[in-house]
Amino acid sequence: MLPEVDGFEICRQVREVKNIPIIMVSAKKEDIDKIHGLGLGADDYITKPFSPSEMVARVKAHLARYERLVSSQAAKNDVLEIRGIKIDKTARRVWINGEEKNFTNKEFDLLTFLAENPNHVYTKDELFREIWDMESIGDIATVTVHIKKIREKIEYNTAKPQYIETIWGVGYRFKV
Repeated sequence: MLPEVDGFEICRQVREVKNIPIIMVSAKKEDIDKIHGLGLGADDYITKPFSPSEMVARVKAHLARYERLVSSQAAKNDVLEIRGIKIDKTARRVWINGEEKNFTNKEFDLLTFLAENPNHVYTKDELFREIWDMESIGDIATVTVHIKKIREKIEYNTAKPQYIETIWGVGYRFKV
């Protein structure tokens, strides 16, 4: 009964761009109208006349359910937190002491792999195989360059690294 566009169309348009609770309040009481509204994505359908207290209860219930769903989805991100470094593996984002830093794909993969396997010493060959998924065939300098770039982003003092430690003659390890 809205001017120019009906509630069904509004529901359809909102649902295309937002995943929020939608409660339709309508004078249309036929089952087919209720089914149509719910089918377009409405979470609830209330017909007029309605009890204001029932309406408030329904709104509260839908908002509570929405909050539970949103917070449970946020909690599903796989996040590593180690001494000031926060690595969100799901979103592929890294924060150092609360400041977000940009990492290339390989830098992110290398940092994440080392952080997930703390105190384990990996040779450059092992890291190359793990991150680049191939034999190094003399390309292990790539690992050294990537470690240097990661250190520039995460270390306070690259001359005295507190996270990624060089084990001379062997490789690298992530200290915890």
